[in-house]
Amino acid sequence: MQAAPDDPFILRQPHTLQELGLSFSLVLELVLKHAYFEGTATLSRLAERSKLSPNIIHAVYRHLHKEQLCDTRAMIDNDYEISLNSRGRAAVEVAIRKSQYAGPAPVRLTDYRKTVSRQALKLDLTASRLRRHLNDLVISDEITKELGTALVTGGAILLYGSTGNGKTSIAERLPRLFTDRIRIPYAVEVAGEIVTVYDPLLHRSGDGEDAVEEEAEDPRWMSCHRPMVKVGGEMRVEMLDTQLDEVTRVCNAPLQMKANNGILLIDDFGRQGITPRQLLNRWIVPLDRRVDILSLWSGVSFEIPFEVLVVFATNLPLSDLAEDAFMRRLRNKIKIEGVSEELFRVIVRRVCEQTNMTCPPGMDDYMLRECLKRSGLLRACFPRDLLEILRGTAAFEQRTPYFGQADLDQAMKVYFAH
Repeated sequence: MQAAPDDPFILRQPHTLQELGLSFSLVLELVLKHAYFEGTATLSRLAERSKLSPNIIHAVYRHLHKEQLCDTRAMIDNDYEISLNSRGRAAVEVAIRKSQYAGPAPVRLTDYRKTVSRQALKLDLTASRLRRHLNDLVISDEITKELGTALVTGGAILLYGSTGNGKTSIAERLPRLFTDRIRIPYAVEVAGEIVTVYDPLLHRSGDGEDAVEEEAEDPRWMSCHRPMVKVGGEMRVEMLDTQLDEVTRVCNAPLQMKANNGILLIDDFGRQGITPRQLLNRWIVPLDRRVDILSLWSGVSFEIPFEVLVVFATNLPLSDLAEDAFMRRLRNKIKIEGVSEELFRVIVRRVCEQTNMTCPPGMDDYMLRECLKRSGLLRACFPRDLLEILRGTAAFEQRTPYFGQADLDQAMKVYFAH
């Protein structure tokens, strides 16, 4: 891996096997699999599929030709068209039994560590900028200040408080604070094994842009927005280490590795298959020292950077999660409480605007009083939830929705449990 002198995040494509830094056997097996799945392929097509330079593909082709593993079928515009012969197909069967991975060539673990460390999250944040990025939410000045302080200070953030007040909504909007782009490798080579990192659901190139911005840049790295990885009750302890698919023999990176240089949101914290104590025990060192230790199915352990903004969101009492010694590791604990009457009215009017409904005079106060009467507190989610029910009732009855007392009373009857 070579970085351009004028931009540390432009990674130059290696043109020799020595610059590539991967074993020849790994490169050979990867090219064999690409050739096998293509059937008949040109060398330029193999370079495109493997993300390797033409020079390296030609070096592999010369080896294939010398060892009589392929047949050269034709020349197409100074490009060779090849297909595997019986010896080549026998060789690829051995490679596929080891692993069915046939994607872009991996990057070296040392290059991955350097790049992730250079791309660590850095925030130049002010109160006005934070409010601007969260402008579609109604948040008190106190919470804005606490959240901004936590983001600038660094470290994991715990959002806690009763349900329905916007903890998840706040966390999901944090990626808006980052407008830069980072490099994500498709895969990383570790002790001769390939660990896949790129996930199309998490790593978005965005705006229809190509993953590679310069012809000279290494296409094994994808240019994308900082990732946002969200997990809830489905989270299990095995998701925190590399996972080998027993069928394909392909090794997948854990959640925190896919979230590197981005945000990892653990929603409904305390309701996972892994207990809070287990999770905090597992991440005591990563949260403190910014490094994590992973292991392969073979037992090989390796170190990666832990450059992740971890955000926990829970509606459980903190005493139910872990004792004080563990909670101290989470320096930034922000309570998201029920909204004030003033903010509740603002939310009612904003939801009406967003749903193109008229808010008759006094109806915001009526909803406020009835919610307090039925629930005992005001949650930020009440206005949207109730007006959605009101709109659903009107749609079923094939009429225009109207924000009136009778319709709202009916919605509340459905919404609030006695």
